[in-house]
Amino acid sequence: SILLEGGMTAVTGETGAGKTLIVEAIELLVGGRADPTMVREGAREAVVEGRFVLGDEEIVLRRVVPSQGRSRAYVDGRLATATSLSEAGASLVDLHGQHAHQSLLSVAAQRQALDRFAGADHEPLSSARKNLDAIEARRRDLGGDARERAREVDLLHFQVQEIEAAALSDPDEDASLEAEEDLLAGALSHRELGQSAMALLSVDGGATGLLAETIGMLEGQRPFTDLASQLRAASAEVTDAADQLRRAVESIEEDPNRLEAVRERRQLLHELRRKYGETLVDVMAFGIEARRRFEEIQRQDALAAELERTLVEAQAALTAAAAALGSQRRAAAPGLAAAVKANLAELAMPKAQMVIDVGPDPGDEVVFSLAANVGSSPAPLARVASGGELARTMLALRLVLSEAPPTLVFDEVDAGVGGAAALSVGRSLAQLGGHHQVLVVTHLPQVAGYADHQLVVHKQARRGKTYTGAEMADVDRREVEIARMLSGSPGSSTARGHARELLSDAAGDRARVRDGRA
Repeated sequence: SILLEGGMTAVTGETGAGKTLIVEAIELLVGGRADPTMVREGAREAVVEGRFVLGDEEIVLRRVVPSQGRSRAYVDGRLATATSLSEAGASLVDLHGQHAHQSLLSVAAQRQALDRFAGADHEPLSSARKNLDAIEARRRDLGGDARERAREVDLLHFQVQEIEAAALSDPDEDASLEAEEDLLAGALSHRELGQSAMALLSVDGGATGLLAETIGMLEGQRPFTDLASQLRAASAEVTDAADQLRRAVESIEEDPNRLEAVRERRQLLHELRRKYGETLVDVMAFGIEARRRFEEIQRQDALAAELERTLVEAQAALTAAAAALGSQRRAAAPGLAAAVKANLAELAMPKAQMVIDVGPDPGDEVVFSLAANVGSSPAPLARVASGGELARTMLALRLVLSEAPPTLVFDEVDAGVGGAAALSVGRSLAQLGGHHQVLVVTHLPQVAGYADHQLVVHKQARRGKTYTGAEMADVDRREVEIARMLSGSPGSSTARGHARELLSDAAGDRARVRDGRA
């Protein structure tokens, strides 16, 4: 159980005491690979739990590794996937060294690092992409392609013209035409029939004459007075009917041209009903809908043409924005590489070369490459073999880029370093400790001396088992531990004196570094 303070904490102890065990526990806590061999022999499971305090917010991560079966992850007490744990941990801790959790090794992180250094403006490219996406979405919403719309508009145009050319206005027109056709088709027979009926009514010996003769016979005879009156009334009605029949017969005319026109019109209405509806009402409704759809597609075609024009403009704007961002990134890459190289020189890598490659516009493919030694070709950071060199490269990057997760863990950062270079490593870590919680595993007293706090790891055997413990050292304990690291003789008064001097000098230099005076 360890409570880590802010600033820089050095983790020290004898070789094999278990210093790396602390780093492995943190790595496991933030989503690292779980291995059942981590579990102590005879134990059922291994448990790591971490409480992270960010201002007023607290996050608790927990990892349980059973001796058999799959590991379990928890975020704020709730069961979570290892991926969720890793995502939560990535915003809290960055591990540098021989471990898997090294955020600056990903292309995305390297791109973000370059963009922070360059002060890259993503807004024009983001806006151009959103605008292009919106235009393409509107094109999709139109439905169908241009050829489909062209075929549909041709058909609709024909249908609209055919129906509108018929000039339909009366839903009962067909019934009226049927009656007219019947009249025109039987004009001769109708006239002959009417003339025969007129003869029966009006010519000598016809109905009107017979009625007049009958009335004359009954006129003045008392028994038939009423009947004679009825017959006179009937005679008047027959005479009137005969007159109407005459006029009707005279109005009937043969008109072959009109008959042909009526028949053609009725055929046209029949064809329209066959194509567009059972009744003329249905045909008229179909015509209205076809006209509406025809006009709608015409508007769509006009809109599609406008969208095509704006699409070309939007693509040009996107290309320009991508080129501008790519130019910003390529312009900044040499400066960032030079700044990292300068820091590496201070960290005992004087011959190191840093190269930052930026891909085609907009330059999203960003690759940091390192050549640690003279004669070697730069290789992507992800393939750098030495954990110490990689850790120092990450430290050099972090010194240039202040933005990082709140907790930074460095392991092997001082591998192969000594003398003045060790002081530079310690000073650089102390500088980071002014803004972050820094945890560094080290075997160098020069590096440990720059720490705000020192965690001493020790190993002891109890009842046939080996246990690793860790304690925050007070002033006296730090002096003893630094003396051990300096000479291997923690009880030596000379070594203790050197340790006091180293701690005092490092504390003063640390204050100057953080105040910007060094």
